[in-house]
Formats: sequence, C-alpha cells, structure tokens
Amino acid sequence: MADTKQLHRSLGLRLVIVVVIGNIIGSGVYKKVAPMAAELHSPGWVLVCWLLGGIITLFGALSNAEVAGLLADTGGEYAYYKRIYNRFFAFIYGWSLFTVIQTAAISSLAYVFAQSLHGLAEVPPLLESWASVDIAGVFYPFADFNVKLTAILLIIFLTWINTRGLKAGAGLSSAILVLVFIGIGLIVCFGLGSGQADLSRSFDMRTPASTPVTFSAVFAAMLSAFWAYQGWAAVGFVGGEIKDPHRNIPRGITIGVFTVIAIYLLVNATYLALLPIQDLEAVYQAGNKIAAIEAIKSFWGAGGGFFISILILVTTLGCTNATVLASCRTYFAMAREGLFFRKAAELNHAQVPAKSLVFQCVWACVLVLSGTFDQLTDMIIFAVFIYYGATTLGVFILRRKMPDAPRPYKAWGYPVVPAIMILFCIALFFNTIMVRPREAGIGLVLMLTGIPMYWWFLKKNTPEKKPVEEAVHA
Repeated sequence: MADTKQLHRSLGLRLVIVVVIGNIIGSGVYKKVAPMAAELHSPGWVLVCWLLGGIITLFGALSNAEVAGLLADTGGEYAYYKRIYNRFFAFIYGWSLFTVIQTAAISSLAYVFAQSLHGLAEVPPLLESWASVDIAGVFYPFADFNVKLTAILLIIFLTWINTRGLKAGAGLSSAILVLVFIGIGLIVCFGLGSGQADLSRSFDMRTPASTPVTFSAVFAAMLSAFWAYQGWAAVGFVGGEIKDPHRNIPRGITIGVFTVIAIYLLVNATYLALLPIQDLEAVYQAGNKIAAIEAIKSFWGAGGGFFISILILVTTLGCTNATVLASCRTYFAMAREGLFFRKAAELNHAQVPAKSLVFQCVWACVLVLSGTFDQLTDMIIFAVFIYYGATTLGVFILRRKMPDAPRPYKAWGYPVVPAIMILFCIALFFNTIMVRPREAGIGLVLMLTGIPMYWWFLKKNTPEKKPVEEAVHA
C-alpha cells in the first residue's frame, strides 16, 4: 500500500533565501578564478565573465521564477515539465538530476571539502598501490583515495543529518551561511585595504599579444563561472515544503541570485587586485592549489592561509548540506508517481524522504570515485543548461497554454530576456561539445540511460500510480 504521509510546509521566505544562497555559494567562489585566468589571460576579462555569468544566471532565474510562481510543487522542474511538456521529458530531467546534475554537485563539493581538510591536517595516503587502476583509461577510482574517502564520509554524515528533519538541515545551512558571509566580508575588507592590493589591476582588459581573447575562451571561462552560480534552482525541489510557494519561491530566487552576483564580483575583484594574472595562471597549472588561499597569503601570510582554508571548509560543508537537503525531493516526487525506485517514496517519522536521501547518497559516493573536481563540474554545467533552456522555453509555452492563469510574478523583460537565455543555452550546449567533448559525452550517456529506465519504471510501477498521485496532490 502506498505511503500517504505528506510533506510539511515549514519554510518561510527567510529560509527560502537561505536555501537559494546556500545551494549557490560553494567551492567556485574560491577556486574558479584560476581556470578563468588561464583561459583569458586578462583580469578585466575575468571580471567581465563573472558579470556575464551573473547576468545570464539572473535571466534564467527571472524566467524560472515565473514558472515556479505558477506551478510550484515538490520536485521543482520535474513538476513543471509535466505541465509544460509531458511525463517522459519530466522523467528524463529527474533522472538527469540523479545521474549527473545534483549527485555530481554533491560529489564535487564534498571533494573540495576533503581537499581543504587534508591541506590543514595531512592524512597518510591510502591504497597507493591501487592508484594506477583505471576504468577505460578515464576513471581512476583509487587515485587520491584518502581524499575521496573523506568526501564519501562527509556525504554519508550530511545524509544522516538531513534524515532528522527539514528544519534540522535548513538550520545548519543558516548557521553556516552567516559564517560564510562574515568570512567573505573579512577577505574583501582586509584584502582591498592591504598594501598588496591594486584595485586598478582588476579592471585591466589587456592580454598578451600572442593570446587574444576568443569567443570559445569566453565560453570556456564562463563554464567555470556558471559552476560557481549553479544551484539557485534547487529551491524548487522543496516547493511542497514552502509556505505560500507561489510568492516565496520567485522572491527567494530573485533576492538570492542578486545577492550572490554582488558577492562574487566583490570577492573576485579582491583576488585579482591581490594577485597578478600570471600568478593565478600558475595556481591553475599547479593543480593542487586554491586561488583564494594564495591571495590571502599575499597579505596575511601562513595565518591567512589557515583562515581561508577553514572558511572553504565551512562554505563547502554548507553548500554540500544544502544540495543534499534539496535534491532528494525530486526523486521522492518521481517515486510517488511510480517513476523511481518505490522505496524513495517513503517518509520517515520526521516527515523526510529518508530512502530518497539514501539512494542519492549511494550514487553520489560512486561519483566521488569516478572523477576529478573539474571533470565533474564541467559535466554538470553541460547537463544543467539543457534544462535551464527548457524551463525558460516554458515561459513562452505557458503564456500560450494558460494565458489567464494568475501569475504572482511575471518574467522581467519578456520576451527579450527569456529569448536571450534560450539562445545562450543552445550556444553553450554546442560550444561545450567542441571544447569539452569527454565531459559532454559522459553527461549525455548518463542522461540517456533514462530512456530505458523510464519504460522499466512504467512496466514495474504503473498499477500503483493513480492512487499515489492523488495522495501527493491532496
């Protein structure tokens, strides 16, 4: 018999904003300025790409906010796509979240947390003799196994925390976010106020004569920026647990994204003011360094390096927790309609989809073993922008399908802003295939495994679909 217990609407606007910002601010604010510098060779162009990434993200967020305000429900885009397109497309999206987008985000964030922790307290290598074991010459599951094991333990711990209740997870995110804001504020204030800072350098648009800025270089750099901005749409996954979701989701998304854009421009201008572009390129080439740590060391020395390492730990802990909290709700919604493993539809005594959290935990741990941080993040951005484009297209479709439906929020700049977002998503899709073919290929293969899985779930679970759907929408 289907589980008919319901999710509780317990999140107000403040916690909605916390979930939005907590899902965005993670490792990218500390790491991604270095690969962007290596692509562009110009501090001014790096800042331009941060701004462009923020504007495109805002365009997507404003478009998403209209759809969310109209169709808010547990599962986010999964619930929206059933109304905009059909159940098959909605399932492929949900399956993509599970196989690539959200689980890989959890994996990559936990990986950076583990890297930072090991930088503070060196742990002896584990299974060194297995480090060269590979799968198809692409995956090296036992390379840096001590770091990967720490990441896996973090994912398991945060999964357990979030089985205790929604407010327990959201409360942890709130506390961590306060510490992150304080830490980033200290970096900006003391960094720009130090003698080492040269703010004019941050806006220098010049590049070496041998390396002009190209269209592909801008797109490749923006992949890094988009990872740092990724996560804002996750608040839609908990739509069934938000008070007055038709108003609070659009407002939370808009306020959250504007806040993050301002923070990113300030903190990256600080890094670029503290370190010459050549130093940031060297950080990227080193592979085992973090740009923020090197920037803070330039004026605070080793003590500054310790401070920023702690801040990275706190930030990635918060972002990993927020991603774990929100993501599993989509698989819960799918399972309640017979389109995921049945156990994922169960709520525990705390009214939390604990089994969905466990499925997510297991696959995220597998992905930790599969790849490196940058490989995972490029794969995520390639996949997620397919669906950002689909949601934005939904603004046009719903205005035709449901012209008289009440809209608590209407997309600013319609139809120009949504059209720009759609065109950008198409351009990024093809450019990523050209400049990151391996990551794009792996992402596509994992997403397309959803086609046979859809028919398998239909065959296995169809008899229970109707009464369960009624329970969900009661």
